[in-house]
Amino acid sequence: MAEKSAGDGRAAGAAGAEGTAEIGRRVLRLRTERGFTQRQLAEPAYTAAYVSTLESGKVRPSEAALRHLADRLGITYEELSTGRSPQDATRLRAGLTDARRTLATGDTEDAAARFAALGAEADRLGFTEERAAALLGSGDCAMETGELIVARDHFEAAEKLLADEPLPRRVPALRGRAVSHLLAGELRYSCYLLESAIDELNASGMHDPNALLLLYTASIAPYMDMGAHGRAVRAAELSLALAPSVDNPELVAQMHRGVARTLIAEGRTAEADASLAKAQELYEQLRLRTDLAHCHWMRGYVHAQDGDLERAESELRTARDMLASKRAALFMVQVEVELADVLRRRGRTAEAEALLRPLLARSGDTGADAVELTAEQLTAERGAVHAGGAHRLLGLIADERGDAEGAEEHYCAALSLLERTGAAGDLADLCRLLGDLLRREGRLEAAMDAYRTGLGHRAAPGTTTLGPAPAEPPIGH
Repeated sequence: MAEKSAGDGRAAGAAGAEGTAEIGRRVLRLRTERGFTQRQLAEPAYTAAYVSTLESGKVRPSEAALRHLADRLGITYEELSTGRSPQDATRLRAGLTDARRTLATGDTEDAAARFAALGAEADRLGFTEERAAALLGSGDCAMETGELIVARDHFEAAEKLLADEPLPRRVPALRGRAVSHLLAGELRYSCYLLESAIDELNASGMHDPNALLLLYTASIAPYMDMGAHGRAVRAAELSLALAPSVDNPELVAQMHRGVARTLIAEGRTAEADASLAKAQELYEQLRLRTDLAHCHWMRGYVHAQDGDLERAESELRTARDMLASKRAALFMVQVEVELADVLRRRGRTAEAEALLRPLLARSGDTGADAVELTAEQLTAERGAVHAGGAHRLLGLIADERGDAEGAEEHYCAALSLLERTGAAGDLADLCRLLGDLLRREGRLEAAMDAYRTGLGHRAAPGTTTLGPAPAEPPIGH
């Protein structure tokens, strides 16, 4: 029987990144568990002395040696060479699916703890794909609770793990990062991330429909907030064209939600409500509770646009209750801003004001009579667009009761917040409100300045912050 040479053992890189000593300890442990002698494990291709040398960490086994030993030990080559078994991967993936289900239907903090534990185990075992999936889940949990910097860190870490993978594999992490920037009020950068990825996909010929649908759908919200309505409509049109090629119902539901935003802006509220109904049906089937709450939120907004304030209030309260049960703090307080607007329009200004004031932190971005800092608030770095909306509503309430000083203070606070985000349409409306207030106060020069600023925001919405539109996929060509 010819004993394999040490050179043969050193030549193999098949053992992966595992150290020689670690592989030796693994062979010793498995041999002992199975009750084999070194000779029984070695024969017929190797000697007991070779196994002894291997177990002591003095020789690195070749691929052929590892395959022989794995076969004798009754395990896979991968399990012996890396310490990972197919069962480990299956167990991790099942755990990730369960954590996703918890995030969709249960407690966000519980889901976050599960993702963290699964991520740590995947990291220890060297499962890159599962580690990245756990980071994505952790990012989604952090977004629900409003921890936007934490969410962004998780998404960036997932992107780095998948750096060598094709772009479509990295798109979910990139999209998560873009949405976290959007929620922080960084609309321009959110657009930049999404458009850059769309350009890269289309220019390189990687016309992956799932990845493109995810990106186009995500781009609608920042486009709309920046006043780039033409781009938002085109993104919605491309999303609708891509949808038949996508078999992921969650992606299709997200598409219907995004398309509804453009329909609302065009005054096509019946079509928008129909689109939201389709999304709601899919989310109910998938039991995605937070996304379902977003549908109720948007349907409330549609009813408010139609003047059906009673139905709007009902839908918004449903959304708020669902988000509260999920502890989705940031989304919940954003809904409360929309609800406060409906309450004000229904003549219940005291209720609206009581709802709004706790949402704003005592900082440089708020009015002088804001309440003490709480856990669920809107700031310049956390929901800036809705923080501006809250100040706008408080300004309207103050204006309606004749408190010109308080109204001006809130309008200016809203302008300060929204100027950072580039939300062109909201900025123009605020400039009009401020101009009207100043004109009534007899401050005509200041009023003219406010009107001019508003006209500047309306003149070419979106074009001052966005470059050329991204390339389009060859749909229908």
